[in-house]
Amino acid sequence: MGRVALVTGGTRGIGEGCSVGLKDAGYTVVANYGSNVEAAKAFTERTGIPAYKFDVSDFDAVQVAVKQIEADIGPIEVLINNAGITRDGVMSKMSFERWNEVIQTNLSSCFNCSKAVIDGMRERKFGRIVNIGSMNGQAGQYGQVNYAAAKSGIKGFTKALALEGARYGITVNCVAPGYVDTEMVKAVPEEILAKIIKGIPVGRLGHSDDIARAVLFLVADNNGFMTGSTISINGGQHMY
Repeated sequence: MGRVALVTGGTRGIGEGCSVGLKDAGYTVVANYGSNVEAAKAFTERTGIPAYKFDVSDFDAVQVAVKQIEADIGPIEVLINNAGITRDGVMSKMSFERWNEVIQTNLSSCFNCSKAVIDGMRERKFGRIVNIGSMNGQAGQYGQVNYAAAKSGIKGFTKALALEGARYGITVNCVAPGYVDTEMVKAVPEEILAKIIKGIPVGRLGHSDDIARAVLFLVADNNGFMTGSTISINGGQHMY
């Protein structure tokens, strides 16, 4: 059995690409999902990857779920913090609830999930954590003060945790995607999506497997010297 990898938000979009990519590479993959039961069932039927439902923004729920996963499958040695949501709106119209929901789901979840696995990684002297950020956390985006703040925070979280984990064989890195052809992006009105694509130098949206390839590189056993880094994958749209 390959190393056990947990992918949060792992049944759809970028998360699904990472889950499938890891499985194809020989990892024993577990996907987390938050609400869409039917989509999760279809994902498991399609891929054979088990899916566990829990709220990554709920600290206690994460601790319980991780203990269950480790009892069912084995110790988690690879963690992909991918779960994320958007609740867009300009500051003047953004409620605290919309701000807080995005911060908790996109940023606090990285703490919750990493906290649940870090002690085991330290004891085993091995761990790989990859946090999925965003180009909009690097460049900012109109109407996304909550999302940009959370994704920018992930970069700082990555660097600090990388320093803590280095002596224990734990690497912590970040991948910052640009616009990827997920359901969320495809839901953008056609005329706006055309403008987005026009602004991407390579002339297309990214694919989930574009992101998965970087994740596979970062979690490899023999990639123990790269930590605290952010890999930007955005078609040249924002070179940072």
